Amino acid sequence: MRFGKLIVIGIFFAAVGGGDVCGQATSQVLATATDGDQSVAAQNPMPGMQMPAVPDATMPMPTMNTAGIYLMGRTSGTGANPESAAMKMFSWRVGGWNLMFHGQGFISDVQQTGPRGADKFYSTNWFMGMAEHDIGKGAFTIRAMLSAEPATITGRYYPELFQTGETAFGKALVDGQHPHNFFMELSVAYARTVGEKTNVEIYFAPVGDPALGPVAFPHRISAEELPQAPLSHHLQDSTHIADEVLTAALRRPHWGAEVSGFHGAEPGENRWIIQTGGLDSWSARLSWTPTTNWSAQVSAGSLQKPEALEPGDQLRSTASVTYNRPYTSGDWATSVIWGRNHETDTKRNLNSYLLESVVQFRKKNYITGRAELVDRDELFADQPLLEQQLAATVGTVFRIGAFTAGYTRDIHVLPHVLTGIGGNFTLYKVPDAIQPFYGEHPAAFYLFLRFRLEGKERGGMKMQSGKN
Repeated sequence: MRFGKLIVIGIFFAAVGGGDVCGQATSQVLATATDGDQSVAAQNPMPGMQMPAVPDATMPMPTMNTAGIYLMGRTSGTGANPESAAMKMFSWRVGGWNLMFHGQGFISDVQQTGPRGADKFYSTNWFMGMAEHDIGKGAFTIRAMLSAEPATITGRYYPELFQTGETAFGKALVDGQHPHNFFMELSVAYARTVGEKTNVEIYFAPVGDPALGPVAFPHRISAEELPQAPLSHHLQDSTHIADEVLTAALRRPHWGAEVSGFHGAEPGENRWIIQTGGLDSWSARLSWTPTTNWSAQVSAGSLQKPEALEPGDQLRSTASVTYNRPYTSGDWATSVIWGRNHETDTKRNLNSYLLESVVQFRKKNYITGRAELVDRDELFADQPLLEQQLAATVGTVFRIGAFTAGYTRDIHVLPHVLTGIGGNFTLYKVPDAIQPFYGEHPAAFYLFLRFRLEGKERGGMKMQSGKN
């Protein structure tokens, strides 16, 4: 697969390196298909997103065929938010390419209470560049998603009570969230429209997102105002950064089916490199989009030895529903997610349940919330003697409740950057057996600045799709 990685990286830099910019920066791009009878995914992959008025009427407009519009509606890997969810971005026309860029970052300060609480100043962030080119009745995209978190999160983690998963300095991470890799995704995808209502797709990523779980939390519309990862991350969407991903997908107007092969191990501690591994794991996902406001999925996968310090494999099952309601002054997005890991070594089933919502009102205000119930069996992995004592008395699996509420207010600071100042707090429900170690009522408090790329909105010209 190493040769394939070099091909993907080479294609990306070749695509973005040539041509003259002739499009305009946009905040909202409405992709409107010109073909008569097309799938929902093709009709509106980036809804609510209008092109700005073009000062020169002769300037060429970005055009895509049906397959290209379908591919550009993807959020991460082959997953997508509800089609009515606005995707804020910049777009350009460069030669025969349609380029789009978007990204988001938080500068956060966290303060936690209780015996295991900690505090830290850090930044979570990501940037995505996409390029699309039509080829007859098909199209292909290349996508690069990058994060500076290996530099902006010092010490290889930020504090998050009851969070577990992966390692730092050779030890299991407990009460902390790891940074994302510098290369979050490098991918090439090809799609072709078959008949009038079907798209078929092949996706390859040296680093990418297989067809397993809901849209990952950094890109999920209902989580966009929360800087911290959900506690259920490693039971629902942790494979969004996986090595050697190969996916085949079939998309009809209201449903889709995908199958993936990928390397199951979680990323190593060197977050700056592209790692390698064989296709030793698999997943499958069915999705349903009855209207542009709804998206649902069920998925399952077999992950070979995902955790470096744990023996055995994992069988993961997930189901999720996301609803987005757009209105004049914003959107109201809500997700309900369930995820389960079956550990083949211990024979344990660990469950997670998440309810997450964000409502935007009067354009500049956001109220957000998240409620989780998560099973944890690694909270004392860094204290083996204590873990053995607990196993002999009360067990080592504990159900944690986490309840988060927050508010963000947009402020104008930089052009083309949607800047917000906000905060949230989380209250935890702790089982009696581990209250001596965490306290009866631990809590976490976040203050943050949020930055999101956003083109300048100027008017109502729409991006047209070329006919097949």
